[in-house]
Amino acid sequence: MAKLLSCVLGPRLYKIYRERDSERAPSGVPETPASVTSPPSSSWDTYYQPRALEKHADSILALASVFWSISYYSSPFAFFYLYRKGYLSLSKVVPFSHYAGTLLLVLAGVACLRGIGRWTNPQYRQFITILEATHRNQSSENKRQLSNYNFDFRSWPVDFHWEEPSSRKGSRGGPSRQGVALLRPEPLHRGTADTLLNRVKKLPCQITSYLVAHTLGRRMLYPGSVYLLQKALMPVLLQGQARLVEECNGRRAKLLACDGNEIDTMFVDRRGTAEPQGQKLVICCEGNAGFYEVGCVSTPLEAGYSVLGWNHPGFAGSTGVPFPQNEANAMDVVIQFAIHRLGFQPQDIIIYAWSIGGFTATWAAMSYPDVSAVILDASFDDLVPLALKVMPDSWRGLVTRTVRQHLNLNNAEQLCRYRGPVLLIRRTKDEIITTTVPEDIMSNRGNDLLLKLLQHRYPRVMAEEGLRVVKQWLEATSQLEEASVYSQWEVDEDWCLSVLRSYQAEHGPDFPWSVGEDMSADGRRQLALFLARKHLHNFEATHCTPLPAQNFQMPWHL
Repeated sequence: MAKLLSCVLGPRLYKIYRERDSERAPSGVPETPASVTSPPSSSWDTYYQPRALEKHADSILALASVFWSISYYSSPFAFFYLYRKGYLSLSKVVPFSHYAGTLLLVLAGVACLRGIGRWTNPQYRQFITILEATHRNQSSENKRQLSNYNFDFRSWPVDFHWEEPSSRKGSRGGPSRQGVALLRPEPLHRGTADTLLNRVKKLPCQITSYLVAHTLGRRMLYPGSVYLLQKALMPVLLQGQARLVEECNGRRAKLLACDGNEIDTMFVDRRGTAEPQGQKLVICCEGNAGFYEVGCVSTPLEAGYSVLGWNHPGFAGSTGVPFPQNEANAMDVVIQFAIHRLGFQPQDIIIYAWSIGGFTATWAAMSYPDVSAVILDASFDDLVPLALKVMPDSWRGLVTRTVRQHLNLNNAEQLCRYRGPVLLIRRTKDEIITTTVPEDIMSNRGNDLLLKLLQHRYPRVMAEEGLRVVKQWLEATSQLEEASVYSQWEVDEDWCLSVLRSYQAEHGPDFPWSVGEDMSADGRRQLALFLARKHLHNFEATHCTPLPAQNFQMPWHL
């Protein structure tokens, strides 16, 4: 009877992975032990096949879940309509509650029938036995057996906790339960006395901004957190996850962040290969509708690196909502996991981000300045210009206030606090982070990210002459035009390198540098062009085109 109850309350099982033996493992990749101790057969090498009773009951419950999600998103309009029609009176609500109660009882009965169907399936009974044993005792053997199953991640045991003693050794302070530290925006009206009257005047605007950010704003910014989209993408995500586990020997883990969110991660270890890049770990930060199952992790994987992918809060197996604070909390526990559980030193970690993932990547670079390098692909400097692009002009004040208070993705400000190597990849046909049209390459906010970084690091070089010539170089839409601008100013790369190395040897690596202070205008132009070319590479593609492995290069450094 206890086993039957476990089957009723247990998670949905999607797939039982085929054995990952040495023949199926990629060459040189550390072997993962074989799957659960059971007689291997061809039926166990496919997606989990539920019995008819479980299958039909699952379909009914999945349909009910979709209807509930649609009802949730349309509830404001439904309540308004019912109110206008007078259906919210007590005489109308009581019968409706009876219908709702009956429906819940029917769904509970369907769930029980599903449990009976699972109970009659030996594959599910074996799975639920292993899951219960792992929750009681998280031994390496139990975890090994559990890793052969793909199931509802909410039931996966926590593998790493942000408060684990070993995860905070040598750190200064660490996060509290309120979250890690973020850079806060300056007040819109500096110098204004924060009196009680001013607070009361601001209250309606603050309430409006809060409501916009927590309803429409967050879902527009992170569409991947919408349940209906995830439901539609579920077959693709399951297929991508199976590829990472079966072909790349990926290891899935659940991390508990300081805000209580559970973060879904996938680690592919290449340290056992002959390739030197396998000793480096690339932590991938996905876009606003990206998942590690089908996201940018494929690029460093093809290039031979060890890779750690993770999903934003509220995406797939990760819980919570993707506000900036939650995003930073998630990134913090991911890096702690990489250092203290996977055994990588910060100097061996590369942060790679695509699009909106630049926020967590730049936060990590700012908070963990010893990481080896940062690569930002199709990212931007600040969210406000991009938000204003898609909203009516009459909403300018509301949009700016809402972004600054609740959705402040200040990538450039964070990146300027990192002193390590940086590479920006600009998509020349980007239709997402341009503020006009894709053909107007100068409206690409990646340009602003580069200019702000160079102006912070080399303020004397990026004075009037240097800034002008870099903007001229950024206007180039092809490699031929780039080379033309570069040769026009006769950039001597050997001279530029010698100047920078001499300054670093004399003054140290900390930015900003005063190099170029006593330099001629021509020298500053040469140095500005040299630095721009080293920090930004063009990729002739649209925003969502996967980055080829040959374009995944380590940033330049002295």
